[in-house]
Amino acid sequence: MTALWIAHVKVTDDAAYGEYAKRATVAIADHGGVFLARGGAYEQLEGPDRPRNVVARFPSLQAAHDCYHSPAYQEALSYAKGASQRELCIVEEIG
Repeated sequence: MTALWIAHVKVTDDAAYGEYAKRATVAIADHGGVFLARGGAYEQLEGPDRPRNVVARFPSLQAAHDCYHSPAYQEALSYAKGASQRELCIVEEIG
C-alpha cells in the first residue's frame, strides 16, 4: 500500500530552509516519493498554523520510513533544524 508523508511547517529562516528543500527533494525522489502538495493555498481549521504544507506519496510506508532515516535526508534535515517549526508524519493510504 502507498503511504503519505505529511508535513506542516512554519519557516523561520528562508535561506537555510531553501537549502533543506533542495536537498530533501532529491532524497524524497530517490525513495520513490512524488509531491502531491507543496506550499500553495490552504485554510487552517484546527491546531497550530503552519503556512507551508507538504504532502508526498511514497510506494509504501517502509519507503517513506527509509527516506526519513536515510543519510541524504538526515543531511537535508540538518538545514531545517533551527530554520523551521514543523510536524511530520507518514500515514499508510487505504486501498
